[in-house]
Amino acid sequence: MQIRKVNKEDVYDIHRFVCELEDEQFDFELFKPLFLQNISTPNYHYLIAIYEDQAIGYISCHGQTLLHHLGLVYEIQEIFVDKDHRSKGIGKSLLQALEELIGKENYELLEVASNMKRKDAHRFYLANGFECTTYKFKKIKD
Repeated sequence: MQIRKVNKEDVYDIHRFVCELEDEQFDFELFKPLFLQNISTPNYHYLIAIYEDQAIGYISCHGQTLLHHLGLVYEIQEIFVDKDHRSKGIGKSLLQALEELIGKENYELLEVASNMKRKDAHRFYLANGFECTTYKFKKIKD
């Protein structure tokens, strides 16, 4: 397995992964320019896992400078492994590759928000050194 930075040609695989992750079919024509913008934004990191020339997973992480942390904070936005390749250490490898990448930067914190229904994801994060310390609330625009 190879883990590398995402490039613009990966848009189809990432679109497929996001649709499966969110169980929703996102409009590709709306998705593509957002994807291209994100992968070219400083402090936004996207990595993809490739096995036998096939994309099998990815992780995305956005960094921003937060006053209440007095520095750069990274938040994992998405992590996804294709269902046929789960429980094989790929998610852990993606997370380790991300931590190695951002470890070269002077950041204060790596965090992740996870939907309350994703119990397997919660176990994954706890097993990989994350602590559950925060509630996240959302309000959808009317």
